[in-house]
Amino acid sequence: MSERGLCSRREADALIERGWVRVNGVAVSELGVRVAPDVAIELDPRGRASQAERVTILIHKPVGYVSAQPEDGHPAAVSLVVPDKLAPGDPRRFERRHLKGLAPAGRLDIDSTGLLVMTQDGRIARQLIGDDTKIAKEYLVRVEGTLTREGLALLNHGLSLDDRPLRPAQVAWQNKDQLRFILKE
Repeated sequence: MSERGLCSRREADALIERGWVRVNGVAVSELGVRVAPDVAIELDPRGRASQAERVTILIHKPVGYVSAQPEDGHPAAVSLVVPDKLAPGDPRRFERRHLKGLAPAGRLDIDSTGLLVMTQDGRIARQLIGDDTKIAKEYLVRVEGTLTREGLALLNHGLSLDDRPLRPAQVAWQNKDQLRFILKE
């Protein structure tokens, strides 16, 4: 289900436990079973309704907040999600359940500011940060000093994160003290 983009693995487990998943018309009860690509997977209407209730919230994360769990005295970005911060004129009501299971789809470091997507929906998270995502992430980075042409070429082809090589990036000068990074990772 996860590989087909129907839900996350965790969400698939919950749907199966409730008896809301059928494979070729037969209810599934065993978690984690792999099926052939040509089988029909059906989701009970209650399961679809459950998915439709999930929320995704876009917030501007300021410097000093962490993307996920609070750490070292720095608050989590989810603490910014409060009723009085809804867009003016938004007819929807904030409910406490909107915070349950809300997780960042990606991360911004504590010293970074920008758009952070918080979601309860594994389908959205996978589209944004899954291994097979085609969505690019753009970062503007303030820099001091000079950067040679060779250094810029290295940034375009030699980046790593957590000791893992990254896909080639697009890095170019935005202005005299900012680089623009476009990553597909």
